[in-house]
Amino acid sequence: MIDRRSHLEAVSGLLRRHPVVALLGARQVGKTTLARQVVASRRGQVHHFDLEDPADLARLSEPMLVLKRLRGLVVIDEVQRMRALFPVLRVLADRPRSPARFLLLGSASPDLVQSTSETLAGRIVYHDLEGFSLEEIGRQPQDRLWLRGGFPRAFLARTEQASVEWRQGFIRTFLERDLPQLGISIPSATLRRFWSMLAHYHGQIWNASAFASAFGVADTTVRRYLDLLIGTFVVRQLLPFHVNLTKRQVKAPKVYLADSGLHHALLGLSTFRDLERHPALGASWEGFAIGQVARHLRARAEECYFWATHAGAELDLLVVRGNRRLGFEIKRTDAPRVTRSMRVALTDLRLQRLDVIHAGEHTFPLDRAIRAVAFSRLLEDLKPLG
Repeated sequence: MIDRRSHLEAVSGLLRRHPVVALLGARQVGKTTLARQVVASRRGQVHHFDLEDPADLARLSEPMLVLKRLRGLVVIDEVQRMRALFPVLRVLADRPRSPARFLLLGSASPDLVQSTSETLAGRIVYHDLEGFSLEEIGRQPQDRLWLRGGFPRAFLARTEQASVEWRQGFIRTFLERDLPQLGISIPSATLRRFWSMLAHYHGQIWNASAFASAFGVADTTVRRYLDLLIGTFVVRQLLPFHVNLTKRQVKAPKVYLADSGLHHALLGLSTFRDLERHPALGASWEGFAIGQVARHLRARAEECYFWATHAGAELDLLVVRGNRRLGFEIKRTDAPRVTRSMRVALTDLRLQRLDVIHAGEHTFPLDRAIRAVAFSRLLEDLKPLG
């Protein structure tokens, strides 16, 4: 059993303080299961609507008439399928003493479904749910999480073949059914090709011109493709950090597939042996490690950056919270060492500390304010941000 207690406590706390809470994440990442746990932990009436169920869609054909009578907790699953709900929820959220709380489950970001951010501004809070993390899997092998990814059914599958089949099915269903339900009319074959191309560019600087040339379209078109995949939580971008230096700094984002298991499925990698022999091994581990470090630190997306100069200095992950700046380099080696680039980043970015996350077994100091942190000991040797 995977322990998702931290998410349960977070969502339950938000519902006590806010009239509308949106639980967002990719399809099949566990939002409905978490919502059931939230319901089980509460007292009082509970009402559930699944907008993929034609019967529930019919029940909400006149949403104000139905929802205004309800008390307690109202759970609405796949809320992005019925944008007409958002103006109704604004009215209901503004009632005195808020007789109902609304938990909205969605697989599209507020930027993609603009109605929530525009209509419910000041009334709604968001909680992002990702796949399983190192903390949640407990004593189960870390390499299994890396290979299979964090989607519950992929990670918990009984065999590697079953996990691969589930991920391949997810990709096909996502492209052929889920995106069209959001009103996206781009052919699934085009987005499959684009997504697969991103899998090979995983961890690299976004180059719109290269993608536009490959697809024979404008730069703005491939950027729209990228925004769609980011908005549906299957791709993430790491924004560049800028400081006032005379050095020329990289200004384009880095792009990563959000789940390592989907990344491997798109590359056709079924086993750990396949992964170890593939040129994408280092980039895959970098993206996986960056994601796990950020989650363990409890760092929000807007607090995470990378940094690079045209002269060659770079930092894989920079976490900024208030006046604190923590740097991280990801090295798939068991013998990390200090590089000139690390010293430049430490000085130019005024880092409090720089940690080199490596594949060895031990954590030890490398230099002043620089230490090597074993990925296998990440939970013990890296403290979350306060």
